[in-house]
Parts: sequence; structure tokens; C-alpha cells
Amino acid sequence: MKNLFEKETIEEVIGRIDSLQPAAQRQWGKMDVAQMMAHCSAALDMASGKLNPPRILIGRIIGPLVKPIYTNEKPFSQNNPTDKKLVISDARDFAREQERLKICVREFQQGGEAKCTRHPHPFFGALTPAEWSRGMYKHLDHHLRQFGA
Repeated sequence: MKNLFEKETIEEVIGRIDSLQPAAQRQWGKMDVAQMMAHCSAALDMASGKLNPPRILIGRIIGPLVKPIYTNEKPFSQNNPTDKKLVISDARDFAREQERLKICVREFQQGGEAKCTRHPHPFFGALTPAEWSRGMYKHLDHHLRQFGA
């Protein structure tokens, strides 16, 4: 499974981010491409410990049972629910969000396991740095595929 601690995976992801265009049309969901990149940056802020949303009740109940979904090989399904703290609904600048996302991806990789959050995921609960890294790759892959990248 690819993860965001691997240099070659980071190069792949950055290339896919660079291939995005402002007029890219989503294949599912509600966000436009700039909102999606802002959403992905916020998720990486969560994985880096810059954003610490509280656990949600449903996650406390079923999160441990479905935690493998976050780190296994199977891509995320379309139209999954999003934590309200990570929903982006306002207009965003494409170029600014594209650059910010690339910075967030690189900072996550450079920080490595030592800089990965110890705060639990709001839905899945406690994750190791390796699980965060795999899950963040899956999340980025999901949204890049959403816009054909």
C-alpha cells in the first residue's frame, strides 16, 4: 500500500495535483476542484496535528469496526460523509489551494512519523503514523480520481 512517507509516492501525488485544471469537472460529490484541494489540505492539517477535531459519536461506536477501510488496499467509495470541520463550501482560489496542498503533502512527508499527530481520527479513532500515512494517501487518491487526476 502506498503511503505519504514514501518519496516516490509524494512525487506521484504532486504530479497529479499539478495536472489538475481550474475547469476540471467532478465525477461525484459537491465540491469544485479548488474546494477539494482545500479539503485535502485540511485533512493533512488534521494528520499533522494542526487541526484536532473531536471524536464523533458514530465514530466512537463503529469506527473501530470499520477502521480497516481507512488503510486497506481498496479505494474509498464515492460520496462518503465528511466531518463537518472538513467541509469546504465557500469559493476558493484554484492556484492558492493547489500550492497550499502541495506544501501540505511535502510537509507531511518531511515531518515523517515523528511529526504525525497522536490525536485520534474523529471517526476511526487512534491511528499509528503508518496508518495515518496510508489513509491520507487513500484520501488524496480518492479526491484526485474525483477530478480525473
